[in-house]
Amino acid sequence: MLDDRQAHYRLAYSYVRNEQNALDIVQEATFKALRSIDRLEEPAYLKTWFYRILVNTALDFLRKHRRVSVVEEEALSSFLPSDVLDVPDWDLWEAIDRLSPTYRTIIVLRFFEDMKLDDIASVTDTNVNTVKTRLYAALRKLRVDIEEEL
Repeated sequence: MLDDRQAHYRLAYSYVRNEQNALDIVQEATFKALRSIDRLEEPAYLKTWFYRILVNTALDFLRKHRRVSVVEEEALSSFLPSDVLDVPDWDLWEAIDRLSPTYRTIIVLRFFEDMKLDDIASVTDTNVNTVKTRLYAALRKLRVDIEEEL
């Protein structure tokens, strides 16, 4: 269970880059999920169903609080491998931050949450081909952005 909570926090943190806001998002998403658990038709999809709620809650938070958050490296270091916190990788995080929320969601779910494309499609409520197209477009944008910085 601890791994799921860390994954939920990590996902929320990837949007807001602030420990307290990420915790608030996870709490709000959990509340929304508990409030609407009776709408979950297939218990096997609980994980993707909750991730959808979590992503939407994070996006709602960003829309309501359009401001820059300070990165709290100490908080993030307890959830990410140390190699992710190396300086060159922060360039990657900065590039991911510059992606649109749609592309950022797909990148984070695929590479940081290790989700399969089918699950990402379920979380984002899109078909798998759309997820693939957006994933490749996001990777192209990241590559161009990072190459420009070098």
